[in-house]
Amino acid sequence: MEKQRRIDLFWKILKSGVISWMVIVVMWHLASLQYVEYFLPSPLETLRGVRELIKSGVLWEDIVASMGRSAKGWGLGIVTAVPLGLVIGQYKPVRWLVEPILTFFRFVPAIALTTLFLMWFGVGDTSKVALILYATFFPMLVNTIAGVASTDRSLIEAASCMGAKKVRVFFTVIVPSAVPNIFTGIRLGLSGAILCVIAAEMLVGSNGLGYLINSSKLYYKTGWAFAGIVCLALIGFLADRILTFAGKKLLKRFGVK
Repeated sequence: MEKQRRIDLFWKILKSGVISWMVIVVMWHLASLQYVEYFLPSPLETLRGVRELIKSGVLWEDIVASMGRSAKGWGLGIVTAVPLGLVIGQYKPVRWLVEPILTFFRFVPAIALTTLFLMWFGVGDTSKVALILYATFFPMLVNTIAGVASTDRSLIEAASCMGAKKVRVFFTVIVPSAVPNIFTGIRLGLSGAILCVIAAEMLVGSNGLGYLINSSKLYYKTGWAFAGIVCLALIGFLADRILTFAGKKLLKRFGVK
């Protein structure tokens, strides 16, 4: 019995990811012993950099700036891509009309449009938010279309046979059936938003985590760059976990797992 408890505890710890994190930190520390701090700072040196940035107040300001831009672009992506995806997925002629255009533009990376967006929207937050909107739009749109297109036709036929009109069938059968795909697209959009905002801030920006990572080389502070990278990874990890938890709780009846 005691042996089984230990086995169960081991699997629980393994599932939590603690061992994985410990392995990464140990490997990182061992690798840092082979190089100077400027080239590869150790975990402790990175924590020292985090502490310095927190004391100066720079880290919090950059986190708020980056996450604010990400949230705006991601939110705009949701309110535009999901309704449009539902319409395109529902009506085949519309899908046939726009699919070639979608296929063309979704293979154009947001970073390739940075110069154009700066020229069109200026160097402020508007251009960065527009880039994030572009980067998040297509994953959510494509997943929404796929969710609508994959709806079980027998359910639609059953609802129609029971006298439900097309609008009612759409909102009571098709949309609920597409929710898992839509949620997957929203998760992909979140990761795209965080990746895009960092790239945009590294290319042109005066604050944010991307700017912090890029500008640290000017001060020969590689620890600051690693601090920004670690904070970025933690924020993305926590944001995805919170979104996944909320999806499982609120959308469980739609099949979100």
